[in-house]
Amino acid sequence: MQKRTIGGLQVSALGLGCMGMSFFYGTSPEPSEMIKLLRAAVDRGVTLFDTAEVYGPFLNEELLGLALAPVREQVVIATKFGIRHGKDGPTPQSGLDSRPDHIRAATDASLLRLRTDHIDLLYQHRVDPDVPIEDVAGTVKDLIAEGKVLHFGLSEAGAATIRRAHAVQPVTAVQSEYSLWTRDRERDVIPTLEELGIGFVPFSPLGKGFLTGKMDAAAPLAENDLRRILPRFTAEAMQANQALVDLLQRIATAKRATPAQIALAWVLAQKPTFVPIPGTTKLHRLDENLGAVDVELTPDDLHSMEEAAAHIPIQGARAPENLQSNLSR
Repeated sequence: MQKRTIGGLQVSALGLGCMGMSFFYGTSPEPSEMIKLLRAAVDRGVTLFDTAEVYGPFLNEELLGLALAPVREQVVIATKFGIRHGKDGPTPQSGLDSRPDHIRAATDASLLRLRTDHIDLLYQHRVDPDVPIEDVAGTVKDLIAEGKVLHFGLSEAGAATIRRAHAVQPVTAVQSEYSLWTRDRERDVIPTLEELGIGFVPFSPLGKGFLTGKMDAAAPLAENDLRRILPRFTAEAMQANQALVDLLQRIATAKRATPAQIALAWVLAQKPTFVPIPGTTKLHRLDENLGAVDVELTPDDLHSMEEAAAHIPIQGARAPENLQSNLSR
């Protein structure tokens, strides 16, 4: 597995987003099968594993703790704090909580669930408008001084917030949704990261499954699949956005690859400091995703993709209207 460096932290070129193993995409797989998958990822050279306390809630961190404890020194574990939740996980009404005392309590609880004495990369899950980002960064700085945390990250933060946080405690990585159909971070966040030497960790680089070409607009999502609340996953939006999948398929056919591999190769080709974290619950999809590292997109390929994509208007917001404000602070 190729390696990349994000903000001074060396990781595999592709990480593994673990949310779907216990949250979001409907009925979760058996934990024993996910433990096998996590260990298979380690065997294949994956070193960056992404989780959060709210995935489950708590179940995802517990799963990673069980799976990765025997190989703890070989991996980088990233987790997150800052979203309140109930027994069924976060909801639009759950709210945010990045008060310093809460950060400390959440971190201690995550350490126990993850079965480790340190968190390699600790993200603020969403920017809390009620807590100055300087207080958040200062609290994480103290946790780093205590050895409980090694690196500080932000998720879905805006450029101004990143600058303010970085002035207090250097930010190692910023995580945001990014793919061929979600590119708003190119305007100001990504240039800010380049300027400050901060790594970028794109989540949902496969468009929550849509860019794999395996989703059918005519087939309804399961009742407990949270993509049902996303405007981009209405049948009408998926049908309209199918043109982007068709583009990926044309490139994939020419490269003897799959649409998913082309989508991931495109993200990897953008900057050497980009480390996408596609998620999966299936071993053959893990192997497919990891194969993207070996797909070479030439400058001509990338130019052709840019020109073609520019003529495909994406239909549907990536989040419900009541959550949009959480994505740009």
